[in-house]
Amino acid sequence: MERRKFIRNIGATAVGFSFLHSAMAGQLAASAGAAGRVVVVGGGMGGTTVAKYLRLWGGTGMDVTLVEPNAAYISNIFSNMVLTGERTLSQLSFNYSNLKSKYGVKVQNYSVTSIDPISKQLKLSSGSTLAYDRLVLAPGIDFESLPSFTGSTANKAKIVHAWKAGTQTTSLQNQIKAMTRSDTFILTIPPTPYRCPPGPYERACVVADHLKRTKGGGKVIILDANPKIQAEPINFTNAFNNTHRGVITYVPNANINSINADTMTVVTSAGTFKGKVINAIPVHKAGNLITQSGIGLNNSADGKWATVNVLSYESTNPALAGIHIIGDSSSTTQPKAGHIANSEAKVCADAIIQIFKGGTIFQVPITNSSCFTPITKTTASWLSAVYRYDPATKSMQPTGSGITESNGANSENVEDMHKWFKNLMADTFS
Repeated sequence: MERRKFIRNIGATAVGFSFLHSAMAGQLAASAGAAGRVVVVGGGMGGTTVAKYLRLWGGTGMDVTLVEPNAAYISNIFSNMVLTGERTLSQLSFNYSNLKSKYGVKVQNYSVTSIDPISKQLKLSSGSTLAYDRLVLAPGIDFESLPSFTGSTANKAKIVHAWKAGTQTTSLQNQIKAMTRSDTFILTIPPTPYRCPPGPYERACVVADHLKRTKGGGKVIILDANPKIQAEPINFTNAFNNTHRGVITYVPNANINSINADTMTVVTSAGTFKGKVINAIPVHKAGNLITQSGIGLNNSADGKWATVNVLSYESTNPALAGIHIIGDSSSTTQPKAGHIANSEAKVCADAIIQIFKGGTIFQVPITNSSCFTPITKTTASWLSAVYRYDPATKSMQPTGSGITESNGANSENVEDMHKWFKNLMADTFS
């Protein structure tokens, strides 16, 4: 029953479409009565999905352009397994060829230098200008500076977050390879909100498992700025205390005071710790497109996250009418994760299509956040939550029993994990 419940939950997405059904939603409609110009900035899970579904659901009358400086997206999902050699970055890379050939989305491989919400134009690094009727921003996350971060330039370069898959992932992978059974891996977790709530705890588990299997031992210290485990508390508590007992040490309420890259020392509110490798994940904020001055998009929660109406993901700032923000950069009650960005994108796409058609925006959207967590090389656990719009609070709230986690980790979940990832990425990029 538990496994069937999870499979049912991952089928829940925006506007009542099932996840697997929407992955095979049919050919591009010749016309759906919608017409307008939409520019999407950011080719990650949210941006790519919204661009695809604007065309798939809106039809040929929708003129959609995706602006993304990179030729391919590297998935953050499964990137922890790159650290242990179970996946490669090339296996996690997805391009935009289907978006162009199958759905007719125009792709501009440039960055945005400025946005003018009055004239509804944005300027690209190429010097060209794009006009829009609706603008969707999905720039993901960026980071605050690490506090009191000292040391030589060479040593500071070794301390990476690897929370955006790419060169830092490779750097951290190489550092883990060089560890011995006598060495310590230190992982710091920032205060919430941060991208992928179970992700840091998952990383600690796969690194601990890797050290045991390949080095014959080692230590992993988790310095969590939060007072407790933020996702799958039962499964991770069991993983720390039993599966990886003697390897993982979990330290809550450990706010970073300073990091010295020369001595490889982390000073926190819970004590001072020294390691061979320091994986420091900084405090998060919305992508620089949202937070940097000069863009004109600084209406955000605590200056870090963009506030939106979750019925359409349009900015709540009247001066930014027609601008929608989805995924990690938005401030909502939903977690910041790839699956939820995919769901939010569908709500946003449907709302924009209805606006262009002169229709009514759907008033009871449903989104889903589900993910699998490898605990060892051969076992995994999962969590899932379905969110529904609550008109009283004007927010997305978990339905039913709330956030559900699996009853432990097992090998069967590993098989399902790979299917889940394949379907999610196909729904976004295929």
